[in-house]
Amino acid sequence: MDSQKTRGQGLALRFDPASRTLIASIAPEADAEPIDEPWLREQLAEQGYGALHYLPEAATALLGKYNSGETAELKLAEALDATLRVAITANGLEARVDIGAAQGGNAVTRAAVVAALAAEGVTAGLLDAAIAAVVAAVVAAGSACGEVVARGTPAEDGANGRLEALIPQARDRQPHEDLNGHIDYHDLGDIQVVHPGDALMRRHPPTPGVDGRTLLGQTIPAKPGKVVKFASKLPGTDFAVGDDDLLLAAITGQPVVVKNGMAVEPIYKIKQVGSASGNINFDGNVVISGDVDAGMTVCASGDIEIGGVVDLATLEAGGNIVVKGGVIGSLVHAGSGEHHVRCGGSFNATYAQQAVIEAGDSIFIDDMALQCELSALNHITVGHKQRGHIIGGSAKAMLSITAKVIGSPNQGHTRLEIGANPQMRAQQQALLHKRDERNTQLGELGKLLTFAGKNPGKLAPDVVNKARATAMALALEIGELNEACTAMEQKIELSQHARVIAEQALHEGSDIHLGRYHYRTTHEHGPCTVGLNEEGVFGPL
Repeated sequence: MDSQKTRGQGLALRFDPASRTLIASIAPEADAEPIDEPWLREQLAEQGYGALHYLPEAATALLGKYNSGETAELKLAEALDATLRVAITANGLEARVDIGAAQGGNAVTRAAVVAALAAEGVTAGLLDAAIAAVVAAVVAAGSACGEVVARGTPAEDGANGRLEALIPQARDRQPHEDLNGHIDYHDLGDIQVVHPGDALMRRHPPTPGVDGRTLLGQTIPAKPGKVVKFASKLPGTDFAVGDDDLLLAAITGQPVVVKNGMAVEPIYKIKQVGSASGNINFDGNVVISGDVDAGMTVCASGDIEIGGVVDLATLEAGGNIVVKGGVIGSLVHAGSGEHHVRCGGSFNATYAQQAVIEAGDSIFIDDMALQCELSALNHITVGHKQRGHIIGGSAKAMLSITAKVIGSPNQGHTRLEIGANPQMRAQQQALLHKRDERNTQLGELGKLLTFAGKNPGKLAPDVVNKARATAMALALEIGELNEACTAMEQKIELSQHARVIAEQALHEGSDIHLGRYHYRTTHEHGPCTVGLNEEGVFGPL
């Protein structure tokens, strides 16, 4: 007899809908051929039961009984529905699903996903497109893991308050540096004039933000923005009547952007400074359309702008100095302090010859610095649209000295110094000392206000009010001092990366110093940068 005809005789498969199981009944005949698991699985597939969850242990028992001629009835497979698990993230803003494939049972549906979400308390924020996509993915791939199907509403934190300059052309005294500490500040611009009542700056309040909501309906509080305050002292300004958020000009002068506000500095205009005008000493900005003659002195607490040439004269400014011509000095008088140019901000000129120039920020000379003594806290840059030569003399800057050509084959040696200087350390210590003094004063006022709070009526109301106002002013000043101390420390650290940059040539005889490091050029270099490398060697990089 054909073994294929006798193989499996006495084996019957039936599906029980009530228990959703596949029942195998065996009553093998005496001459039946033995069966094995591959043959059994093939039979399941041929009879349409291949998708059911197969029970290997039951199959092993069935094969043993059948091949030994025993009669039995066993559960061989079962129908399992797709598994569906919902997980809500810790912040309550996302619901994710893991779906296991169905094995002969019900596949996952959109309704099943929605029901599973509802069982976890998620009834809002459902992502219909995502649910449809995950259902389709399960049909194609059989399962899905960690798919986002619902999303809550995150909180939108409020925007910080801000100060809006209503005069965008106002000069900004705060230097703008890139990540490498370089400033592009060749053109300081002309002085702009405002008049009493002109609007300078508008303070915008912070926004409260918008609360969010988790998938379970819990509110996520938004963080309100921070209030911005005008600086306590803004000379030449006043607030609009009934509007403490609108800063107005109180005098005629130049608007200058300062930290947390804008100031107005008065302007003194004159055609030329000479024997007819006498020396100028003005509390504000000075604009000179012509020249400054030899032997004259111009002092200003703000900026000085000169349209012509400065010849053997002295300039001192608390802010910036702009000389649209050049500066001619005499190094014969350099040690005596005569005929110098000194400013608290930046200096800008077309050329300088035998001039002593000191800047609290940076020096920018377009054409040439010939036998000059230049000193700047941050940068010295010679050369923009013109030649850009530093020839002879000396130049000192903390962060960088840049020129197209440094030195000259026929002009002796040129001395360049970069890096931190003792003045910066002294300034840092002064800032720290002042901050400590203000903290002490604030602590004493805090004790006074604490006493007033615990003993109502013991102190006069005007005393308490004055103490509160002083405490607020001190807190603001301490914050500003902290920022200044941090900025100073960062600059001192940055100074170790100071550079001398010759964009076209560095001539023999140029001496370059960085603290205790010294590099003297013994031959002409092409374009090069001199600084301290990662190994601590000072020279061309």
